[in-house]
Amino acid sequence: MRTIKKLLGCFSRGELALWGFSTGILLLTFLLFDRGNWTTLAASVIGVTSLLFCAKGNPLGPILLIVFSLLYGIISFTFRYYGEMITYLGMSAPMAVVTLIAWLRNPFHGNRAEVTVYRVKAKEMAAAFLLSAVVTLVFYFLLEALHTANLLPSTLSVTTTFLAVYLTFRRSPYYALAYAANDGILVVLWVLAAMDDRSYLPVAVCFLLFLINDLYGFVNWRKMEKRQRCAGLPSPD
Repeated sequence: MRTIKKLLGCFSRGELALWGFSTGILLLTFLLFDRGNWTTLAASVIGVTSLLFCAKGNPLGPILLIVFSLLYGIISFTFRYYGEMITYLGMSAPMAVVTLIAWLRNPFHGNRAEVTVYRVKAKEMAAAFLLSAVVTLVFYFLLEALHTANLLPSTLSVTTTFLAVYLTFRRSPYYALAYAANDGILVVLWVLAAMDDRSYLPVAVCFLLFLINDLYGFVNWRKMEKRQRCAGLPSPD
């Protein structure tokens, strides 16, 4: 009980309200459109919870992201979104483990509940975009060979996910914007899936809520960055 109170204590009322709103919408959508697929509901709630912790720079975020990636990989497989399955199981989950280690090694002022924000240099950012382009090209032909449904948005999702996981690992506030871009693409992907099977509509709603939460994550990380800079602690590489 004390652990739960301690975890809740690090969030503002507004943040808890955002979480409550998100989970409430997820539950309502599940009850209206898909009462049988508990995997979708579990993945959605775990995912939105991970975003709240990530928005605070808390290492619990990457831990929950690992669980979400595994569940989302299963959901993606059911609709032949092989790009999503490969990306989350082969990239997002392993990178979440690496991110967890990086965040634990870089606590802010020794506080393991908040990671030290790092400002990615322009050259490194350019290299990340270049590598993303290469990954996109490779995955396009791979997904085409696998007869992936909705090929173009599926490929773009790989691009944004790659950027997002890299920037999360590097502790950059811009990870949230990359994830927000990915969320927008995924809303389109799962709306297309829901046109064939409406039970996938809750997944589309899930990523719409992820979009809102990721935008908040970016705002909060910029605040964290300014506060940490004012504290006079240089961000380790």
